[in-house]
Parts: sequence; C-alpha cells; structure tokens
Amino acid sequence: MNVMTAEIYDDDDTLGGRITRARDLASLTLEETASRLGVTTETLAEWETDRSEPRANKVMTLAGVLGISPAWLISGTGDAPQSQNMSIAVDEMTGEINRLRELAAQVTACVESLESRLVTLTRAAHD
Repeated sequence: MNVMTAEIYDDDDTLGGRITRARDLASLTLEETASRLGVTTETLAEWETDRSEPRANKVMTLAGVLGISPAWLISGTGDAPQSQNMSIAVDEMTGEINRLRELAAQVTACVESLESRLVTLTRAAHD
C-alpha cells in the first residue's frame, strides 16, 4: 500500500467551492489567479461564489494554474488537492515509516542470529 497517494473521493462541494479551496491551497490570491487566467477579479469572484461558471477553455486553464485535475474541478471526483504542508508532512511520515521498517528488519536479523548462537551453545553444553 502506498501511503503517499492522494485521497480519492467524491467531493460534494460546488464548482465555486472547489475553485476557492484549490486557490487557497495553491496560496494564490484572487488577483494573482485572475491575472494568470486573463480574467477580471470580479469574474473569478463570480465563479467562486457560483454566480457564473467558466467556459470549458477557462476550466482547463484554471486547472493548470491551480495544479489540479480538470475532472476534480468540474465534478469533484478524483484526486483532491492537498496543501503544500500536507504533502511535506506525508513525505516526512513516509520516510519515518520506511526507516522504522528497515530498523525492524535489522532487529529481526539480530534476534535470529542470537537464537542461532543460543542453539549452538546449548548443543555444545549438552555434548
């Protein structure tokens, strides 16, 4: 099982809610995002409050700017965006788990070696 995969679920938020959430997680302001999309801040604000919807070409551009999949943006299905801090925390925790697995393997090898030596000593003591 790979613990680094993003959580996949159906997001029942609105398109506007998903745009806002993805923009926040990308640490972009309304103005920065609107500028990158070539739209006014008012237009982007209307999308985020579900008063209007972007055209298909803007949805694709918006997904690219926000670093998310168009499918999640449109329908809420698939990989949800994660914050930068969450990604860092997941990476660190995965590293710790891998380190602990390596240590567990080393401990198991040491226990097996000691058991083998004990068997040898026990046999020698009985001979």
